[in-house]
Amino acid sequence: MPIGTDIMTHSALILRPDAARTVIRPFDLSDPDGFDDQVKSRPERIADRIKSLDDDALYAELARIMANLRDRHHDADDTVLRRFAEIKDTGDCASVDLDRAMLIGAYFSEEYAFESAALFNPSMIAHPDQDGVPDGGIRFILSLRGIGEGHLSSVTFRTGLWDPAGGFVVDEPSPIAVGPRIERHDDFEDGVIRVNCEASRDISESILFPITASQARGVEDVRLCRFVDDDGRVSHLGTYTAYDGSTARSELLEADGFRSMTLRRMTGDAAAGKGMALFPRKIDGRYAMLGRQDNENLRLLYSDSLTHWEGGDVILAPEYFWEFIQIGNCGSPIEIDEGWLVLTHGVGSVRNYCIGAALLDKRDPAKVLGRMALPLVHPSPKERDGYVPNVVYSCGGLVQDRTLLLPYGVADSFTTFAHVAVDDLLAALK
Repeated sequence: MPIGTDIMTHSALILRPDAARTVIRPFDLSDPDGFDDQVKSRPERIADRIKSLDDDALYAELARIMANLRDRHHDADDTVLRRFAEIKDTGDCASVDLDRAMLIGAYFSEEYAFESAALFNPSMIAHPDQDGVPDGGIRFILSLRGIGEGHLSSVTFRTGLWDPAGGFVVDEPSPIAVGPRIERHDDFEDGVIRVNCEASRDISESILFPITASQARGVEDVRLCRFVDDDGRVSHLGTYTAYDGSTARSELLEADGFRSMTLRRMTGDAAAGKGMALFPRKIDGRYAMLGRQDNENLRLLYSDSLTHWEGGDVILAPEYFWEFIQIGNCGSPIEIDEGWLVLTHGVGSVRNYCIGAALLDKRDPAKVLGRMALPLVHPSPKERDGYVPNVVYSCGGLVQDRTLLLPYGVADSFTTFAHVAVDDLLAALK
């Protein structure tokens, strides 16, 4: 039995994790259970030690640590001073001088290598700036899931270009990364948080790492979508999985130039699952979404609200050997002349993850016009080893001039690319 189709053209380009890219985040310190009955807390004791340094020792340590931080972070001084402002009530620190304030802030901060272990599960949308692009080509934005210490997932971004002559090129990311600054954080009580990455001078510098309790163990698998509303307004939206260590749920981001982002909690029984993907426009005046909340079938949902999703009807169930365990989406549906092109993932024997495709009716996406009996991309001997073996997975591609551009993750470790003519793909549907 053949494993898959042989219609994709695979790129030699690989994006691998980079341990040198870090953000500064809070270093939370407390006494362990059973040792929290002391006169002063652990943070207070640490602050007292810092305040007790003589001037020579203080200036030497401050110069050393700030030189390291300034070398690979924008506005490092402001970052540690903001951290000091968050903890200044600890240990009666409010009246310390500026240098001691900076050093205290540095002690209660840490560098986090957000993509040191893996860089995978990409999604792709068209870049809003297409000036100077070669004929037939397109500039794009990628979101990627990075994994760092503690298997904590964050989101990072890249820009790049594809054209028929040169293939895929991804711009070199900035060596500097900017962690988000929270503008509103009421523990998601109102369902909305605004995060600011305005210190970013390039899209690749913007990083989104866990902020809320629902995201405590990861922000995973953003499915970017260039959404066009009925009035023509364009928004860059993305559904993603928030993981708190035991429960995964779907949430929504809106990127404002990818230098600030609004995160919204989604409600309804469907949002309690993962892997939701938004259609890029309304259908008959309603928002539409694909979901896999039962962990087995691909469902179609409609809603009058972007953030409330209930129910859903099964439109694709496991049928072929490579999807007997489950079928789901690999990103937002792509509108082509023939209908809605949906990239799918299937899970088969030995938990092999493959990528396939289906075509839905443009007016009524509940009607399946065709689906692949064999996958487009499958784990191969050259692309199966990594943190999670036997997995190929994407969170979204795009179509340019009847060519499907597909970024995909391999073995939950790295990212690569492929493309295929849409006509060849459609001819492979059953």
